[in-house]
Amino acid sequence: MTATVTEHILAEHRGVVRKRRRIILALSVGAFIAFVISAMVGPVILSPGEVLRGLIAPNNLDDTARTVLWRLRLPMSVMAVLVGMSLAAAGAQMQTILNNPLAEPFTLGISAAAAFGGASAIVMGWAATSNAQTNLAAMAWLSAMLATGVILVAAVVRGASAETMILLGIGMVFLFQALLALMQYRATTESLQQIVFWSMGSMTRATWGGNAMIGLALLLSLPIMIAASWQLTALRLGDARAQAMGVNVNRLRMVMLIVVALLSATAVAFAGVIGFVGLVGPHVARIFVGEDQRYFLPASMAAGALIMSGAHAASLLIIPGIAIPIGIITALLGVPCFMLIILSRKRVIW
Repeated sequence: MTATVTEHILAEHRGVVRKRRRIILALSVGAFIAFVISAMVGPVILSPGEVLRGLIAPNNLDDTARTVLWRLRLPMSVMAVLVGMSLAAAGAQMQTILNNPLAEPFTLGISAAAAFGGASAIVMGWAATSNAQTNLAAMAWLSAMLATGVILVAAVVRGASAETMILLGIGMVFLFQALLALMQYRATTESLQQIVFWSMGSMTRATWGGNAMIGLALLLSLPIMIAASWQLTALRLGDARAQAMGVNVNRLRMVMLIVVALLSATAVAFAGVIGFVGLVGPHVARIFVGEDQRYFLPASMAAGALIMSGAHAASLLIIPGIAIPIGIITALLGVPCFMLIILSRKRVIW
């Protein structure tokens, strides 16, 4: 009898695992389809076959199609995927370590700090290199990491509790928003236009070098998140239970905060401030696969890539010939989706 019950439980578990894997695969396929569509659209329309051939064997395309695909379309489409994965992974871990359904990189002021850094590079004309885009990205990244450092130091002094981090983050948000307003107040008309466009988020500044930096941040962060997956899953049971299971909760929060800062700061530095992806992506994954980090993290990243790639394609299609800032698209699409997720839930998640 006991053996039969055990076999039944194991069979149910295997069924749940298969279902979660199929969902992750479906989200990944959806992200790839959105990626292909985003590479197709633009002033010069490419067919799905041309995009796929260009990815597999670029020499089989004519010179015009190959130039359009590899020099113009793919850098933006690849950045959309990488930024979506980075922001969704950062949002997923923020929601986990803070036990807050509204947590994302904006919560701790990381995105606000990056926006201020980018604006200061535009207004003050700080130049570490001869490339203006590199200077902007570097200042945005340094500002975001500075805000993270302040939170880390203060959290060590007061204890790295979720409440302490949230309150410190709110303080950082207001501080850097005020500094950003000061930069906008001092800016010339031309500089102010650049700040506004950059703060809305866009893929039009994408380069292969920028994609390499975002990809590197992902490669450095993923092993850390995977290694801590069981601890992060245990943390969702509450601090007391996680500590009883041998998890050093304060250290885990500090490490994940650094990972989140690295991912979000790098993404924002090259793509600008983009909202809702780090919020909606993890909620979509949580609904379909639950809290187990072995499935929650990859599902969140796939959902983030799907949202960003879809938003990038929409930003190119709404007004032909004009790329609408992608931050506007993610907000317009994200708010209704988020409201639908909340109102359609039949049980409390948090």
